[in-house]
Amino acid sequence: MVGLRKAQKEMTRSLLINKGLELFNEQGYSATTVDDIAAGVGTTRTTFYLHFPSKADLVRSLVSTADEMLTSIDDPALPEVVASNDRATIKIFLGHKFDQWADLKPYITATHQAAAVEPDIQSTIDQWFDHAIDEMTAGLTKANRFDSATRRVRCALAFGELEFLSRRWMRLGWTVDRDVALDAMVDSWCHLLTEK
Repeated sequence: MVGLRKAQKEMTRSLLINKGLELFNEQGYSATTVDDIAAGVGTTRTTFYLHFPSKADLVRSLVSTADEMLTSIDDPALPEVVASNDRATIKIFLGHKFDQWADLKPYITATHQAAAVEPDIQSTIDQWFDHAIDEMTAGLTKANRFDSATRRVRCALAFGELEFLSRRWMRLGWTVDRDVALDAMVDSWCHLLTEK
């Protein structure tokens, strides 16, 4: 019986997350209420609050899901990509990131909408980005490449380029050829992160 209750609770939580994501992208974060999300899955605001203390907490779950989507396919992981000092490895990694943008777009769009009105969501995004930059920095440190004082800024610049291009793509689509953009970003990452 405990297993069934746990499964039902997880299913309800998942339904709330998916409905929240759908409504945030259809109506916008600010226009979507807790009641809208709960009613959308045939439950009540009380049930919503059993799973999430607030609408912002549901968004934090979206950030976690987006992070899992991004990193679950990484082989090798980001620190090893950076440590590799290998253009082909970097190109494969970045190509996979480009290919993930379509699936990530609803999550990123909802998260940034929420961040515009919820300062703690912006803090969650900043922590998420800082974690990625930390992983990149660990790769440079592992490879003992570049002066330690410049490693983090190099990684922040490289990650910032990827983040900027992804957000621009999510708003406008490809305004330049995808492969040209990929090659240019690989050139930039190699300039910032590799030594040849």
